[in-house]
Amino acid sequence: MTKIMSFLVNLSFLFLAVTVHAQRLTRTEKKIVAKVKALDQESIDFLEKVVNINSGTMNLPGVRAVGKEFATAFEVIDFSTQWIEMPQEMNRAGHLFAEINGNKGNRLLLIGHLDTVFEADSPFQTFVRQDTLAFAPGGNDMKGGNVVILYALKALHELDLLKDTTIRVAFTGDEERTGKPLSISRKPLIDAAKKSDIALGFETATGFNYATIARRGASGWQVETAGKRAHSSGVFSERTGAGAIFEMSRILHEFYEEVRGETYLTFNPGTLFGGTFVDYDPLKSSGTAYGKTNVVAQKALVNGGLRFISEEQKERARAKMRTIVDAHLPSTNATITFTDSYPAMFPTESNKEILGALSQVSQDLGFGEVNAYDPGRRGAADISFVANHVPGLDGLGSMGTGAHTPNETVNLKTFNALIQRTAVFIYRLTR
Repeated sequence: MTKIMSFLVNLSFLFLAVTVHAQRLTRTEKKIVAKVKALDQESIDFLEKVVNINSGTMNLPGVRAVGKEFATAFEVIDFSTQWIEMPQEMNRAGHLFAEINGNKGNRLLLIGHLDTVFEADSPFQTFVRQDTLAFAPGGNDMKGGNVVILYALKALHELDLLKDTTIRVAFTGDEERTGKPLSISRKPLIDAAKKSDIALGFETATGFNYATIARRGASGWQVETAGKRAHSSGVFSERTGAGAIFEMSRILHEFYEEVRGETYLTFNPGTLFGGTFVDYDPLKSSGTAYGKTNVVAQKALVNGGLRFISEEQKERARAKMRTIVDAHLPSTNATITFTDSYPAMFPTESNKEILGALSQVSQDLGFGEVNAYDPGRRGAADISFVANHVPGLDGLGSMGTGAHTPNETVNLKTFNALIQRTAVFIYRLTR
């Protein structure tokens, strides 16, 4: 029996049990809910503590410090922890893994990340609570999700309900700016997935009514065009040609007209430079251009991103883009290069089955049905790296608004309820 077939058989038994107990919780599950409620203030205090430690991706000591706080907390509930260092030349802090091992139920992989987009020089640094709302840099994306994982497991541990289960927790330290090469930075995560039956990602939740069964992949692309540097009086002539900027304009226009249109496929030129000389720094995503209006442009450079729902869609788009780039205006040249970043998480039947199990838990708790969220409205995430190895869900973390902005918030009114749902869900999956 294949791994996926075995998973579906196990999940069918889970659905049978859930149907029998539809719209009600078992006695044990009611104890789980009560325990999570009792941990409400403690979980918020812990969230505040880790939010107030800056862990922008490039603040390596800060990422490690947040990892240490979580490692200590996991060790208290009898998880073994490991800090996985990255090679020094990658300039990334590393990852925190925690696990318990047994032989009962589905083997779970719970995914989060320690880093945020707010670097050490960001003016937005502090957790500020305003009634049931907390302004929190990185609190929604995704320290809140990490705390949901921790306190769901803490509640189960305190009720002695983790005995003989296998649960792996993977908190990466570079989700917002993945270390390269990916074959090194994501190897521990992929290895953990290969030893798991279900993966659950705790990126920002879109509410009790939605979870993520599919995420688009992300790829970078760069187009560089070249023209003949000459006095502008000769532009369009046979001896001078069109110049680098007109060639770039042609390419971008044809991308817009001929490549767009497939569902879930998007591509965006993010930076554009052109002139006699161009200087671009990819590490800073910034550059300069020099030129004059009476000189035909010698060089143009565009950097962009590509989003796709499958590897097949990605390759179709790339093929079209290459064909367009290869058809040059007079006396110009152009090249395109692609850089892989995140693979796609395709909406498989197995993912839909897990969503159904989560939806039943949510309904039994009185929180309502959970549906699949539109992948066109979600960004890339670490769960995509394991989607080809293990079925799963994402978007199970904290609720809030303004992720990646100085107005990022965590909704504390729903925070404990999300931990309740996670704890009961984990309990059912590991029976």
